[in-house]
Amino acid sequence: MNPVVVTDVPRPVIGDVDRLAAYGVATVHEALGRIGYLGPRLRPIQDGARVGGAAVTALCWPGDNLMIHAAVEQCRPGDVLVVTSTSPSTDGMFGELFATSLLTRGVRGLVIDAGVRDVADLRAIGFPVWSAAVSAQGTVKATAGAVNVPVVIGGQTINAGDIVLADDDGVMRVSAADLASAIRLSQARAAKEEASRAAFQAGELGLERYGLREKLAALGVRYLTAAEYAAVAEGNS
Repeated sequence: MNPVVVTDVPRPVIGDVDRLAAYGVATVHEALGRIGYLGPRLRPIQDGARVGGAAVTALCWPGDNLMIHAAVEQCRPGDVLVVTSTSPSTDGMFGELFATSLLTRGVRGLVIDAGVRDVADLRAIGFPVWSAAVSAQGTVKATAGAVNVPVVIGGQTINAGDIVLADDDGVMRVSAADLASAIRLSQARAAKEEASRAAFQAGELGLERYGLREKLAALGVRYLTAAEYAAVAEGNS
C-alpha cells in the first residue's frame, strides 16, 4: 500500500445527491439493477437515519485509527466518511470524539467496515453510523495508511467522490458519473412502486398485478381444498 493522502477530490453537486438519497437504498438499488450494495454486514447503530454524501475514504491498518485522523482534515460539508482496514478488524476504531469533529465539519455520517464504540453517545449527538461491529476494544495510532484512495467493502469498490447512500436497509455506492441516470431510474422506480401501492390499497393482489397466477400454474402449483388435500395426504401415507 502506498501511504498517501489525496487532496482536492471532486465532489458531485450536493443537491443532486440529496435528490437521489430521498428515494432510499432499496429503491435505488433496484432501479440500478441491484448493483452497488455493500452487503448485510454493515448495520446502522440507530433507527431512521437516511444519508447521502460524497465519499471520503480511509484505508487503515487493523486496530489502528491514525488515518481516520488524517481523513477528518479532508472532509467537507456533505461528505460521508468511509473507512476500512487492510485486513479484517472489529476493534472500536471510531467514537464520539471523532464524531464531534466530523459534525463540526458538516460530515453527514460514517460507514466503517470495522468496529465503533461510544454508541450511546453517537446516538445522543445524532451522528449516523453504519458499522460491521460494535466494540469497546481501543486502537493505536502507529501505522501509515491512505486517504482518498479506492477501497473495497463487500465486494464493491468505493472511490473518493463516489456517492454513498445509507439508511435502515444498508449502504450502497453510486459512481459519480452515474448520478444523473441513477436519479432518473430511481424516479421511475418510485413511480412504479407508488402505482402498485395504490393498487394494493384498492384491494388488488400481487398475484394479479405481477402475473403470478400464470407462473404458479406453469410451475405445477395446484389449488386444493382442505378436504382434497387431506385425501391426497391420506393416499400418500
